[in-house]
Amino acid sequence: MRLIIDARYTRYGFHDGISRYTASLLEALKKLHDEQHPLCADLEIIMAISDIRQLKMLPDMDYILVSSPTNIREPFIARTLNKYHPDVVFSPMQTIGSWGKKFHLILTLHDLIYYEHPTPPSFLPRPIQWGWRLFHRSYTPQRLLLNRADAVATVSQTSAQLIRQHHLTKKPLHIIPNAAATGSIVSEEQAQDRIAHRQKTLLYMGSFMEYKNVETLMIAMKDLPEYRLLLLSRISEQRQQELHQYVTDNIEFCHGVSDEEYQQLLATSTALLTASRAEGYGLPVVEAQAQGCPVVISDIDIFHEIAPHGLHCNPEDPQAFVQAIRTLENTAHYQQVVREGLRDAQRFSWKESALQLLNVATNMTRANT
Repeated sequence: MRLIIDARYTRYGFHDGISRYTASLLEALKKLHDEQHPLCADLEIIMAISDIRQLKMLPDMDYILVSSPTNIREPFIARTLNKYHPDVVFSPMQTIGSWGKKFHLILTLHDLIYYEHPTPPSFLPRPIQWGWRLFHRSYTPQRLLLNRADAVATVSQTSAQLIRQHHLTKKPLHIIPNAAATGSIVSEEQAQDRIAHRQKTLLYMGSFMEYKNVETLMIAMKDLPEYRLLLLSRISEQRQQELHQYVTDNIEFCHGVSDEEYQQLLATSTALLTASRAEGYGLPVVEAQAQGCPVVISDIDIFHEIAPHGLHCNPEDPQAFVQAIRTLENTAHYQQVVREGLRDAQRFSWKESALQLLNVATNMTRANT
């Protein structure tokens, strides 16, 4: 089976959510292939990229160079891919062109966030931002996109339930979840040993889009003067100015950290926080629990799914976050939260997600023989 993975959404220099999802799946697939897993017999994996710079963020695998997903030729990209004779193409998005395809296609819809919160990512070109807003005014365009596929993937039971609730596809729906980085889950002994060395530092990792609701966390810091909140991600000057009214002396904008710095902070900080109103998965939550770092998180369905033992708070109530953080000052409670958080994180792995993708792809090709 020849499997092409659409890696054209890989960022340069740092990952965002979809970029990391793609790279992590590819790394797990490569490891399974190198280990000669039975599902990899006669398997050829090829990455489709649109810029050579993307290779720095991806594993060392065969690749093809094709046009960007924002190129005007995108509706006809399948004709280009046909030249490489794939049996299956997997895309981490749902917008890849399928006109004239001669292969099985698996599309991915991570979440339905932008129907409720339609503001597009600011890094997209202006015309695409306009199209983004129009696209999310109705479910009909999404149905048309997804029903071009032979199967649809999503990252969580919560997203799958919403896809079914809104009847977004008639095609088979599969869950291929996110996970903490392979090998990053610490042992319980190591996690407990870290507790005594953790500092009064709180972390936020994620974008600053409005639905992320960072304001709640910043307001809470007024009543946590002995703690400091590190806002780890890159932020535009405009958005930082909008948040300026909430800034106190114990809040710091980090404007991005390396993966190594992020792992060190997860190993030494009191907790990771998020007051997000919606998520498709919430990878930083699982990454934190994998490092023995408690999570104080919104009381929303997806966080109950991926982190049932996190400390769940009303995302509109800063005092709820203050009170939850204060409970972590009890050593016995902190130890319990760490133990339970590790068990939450251990339920997900990129190996299992890669195997799920291979199962879907393999069953497609077998059905045609």
